[in-house]
Amino acid sequence: MSRTIELTLTDVSAAEHSDASLLEHAKDLAPQFKALADENRLAIVLLLSEHSRTVRELTEATGLAQTLVSHHLAPLRELGLVSVTPKGRSNVYSLCCDAFSAPMRALAGLSNPVEHNGCC
Repeated sequence: MSRTIELTLTDVSAAEHSDASLLEHAKDLAPQFKALADENRLAIVLLLSEHSRTVRELTEATGLAQTLVSHHLAPLRELGLVSVTPKGRSNVYSLCCDAFSAPMRALAGLSNPVEHNGCC
């Protein structure tokens, strides 16, 4: 079973947004960020930002037990961040959309910050 999610990027610097609408937007996003705050889930999402993978591939790449990988995939699926496609006897997991993959790959670069004009 495949599921499509529509992701809308909002320019939070635009003058048309009120403080209340930004707070409401932040409230809506909080569950997704909470899910990504777990290092195992974040590792899984970073791996999926490279390409789709099976649970077995995720298990091998993370060193986590199969049951633990499946446990971490569940909330990511529930929140619509990860989709699953049955393929033979396996399920192939991927990020919900390309709009989510690119920022996740960019965030992966934060672990190796490079100094730019005194920033970071």
